[in-house]
Amino acid sequence: MARQLALYYELSIINRMAKVEQNEYRERVYQIVRKIPRGRVMTYGQIAELLGDGYTPRTVGFVMHASPSGTPWHRVLNARGATSTGRLVLPHDKQQKLLELENVLFDKNGRCDLQTFLWIPKAGELAGRKQKPKATLFRKKPVTKGGK
Repeated sequence: MARQLALYYELSIINRMAKVEQNEYRERVYQIVRKIPRGRVMTYGQIAELLGDGYTPRTVGFVMHASPSGTPWHRVLNARGATSTGRLVLPHDKQQKLLELENVLFDKNGRCDLQTFLWIPKAGELAGRKQKPKATLFRKKPVTKGGK
């Protein structure tokens, strides 16, 4: 039942995506990915959170499968810091090899240390995104007046 609900949710997101101009929807993902510096990575979930409503890690991954040339698709990893192209790209380790050329290190399980290599854009670094930093899986809760 939980899997069916998750699938229903994903399909509703995809249906909403169809209502939005698809090129614009995809381009918002690509704009962020193109800003990831060499030797750094982001996760599908991190990008989805930055983009807001209508984006999930899965839909970001879906968009990334059709990324145009010049988009550093290899700099986007899953939440565990591992590549997600094993069944999609031949050779299966292409994404990891491209990141290793940028000095991103992977352990014996094929995961990079997100604490070291994760890129967290500073406020204002992403053009058109004017929002306050918020607590996320990748960023500690911001300190406010009074230290709370």
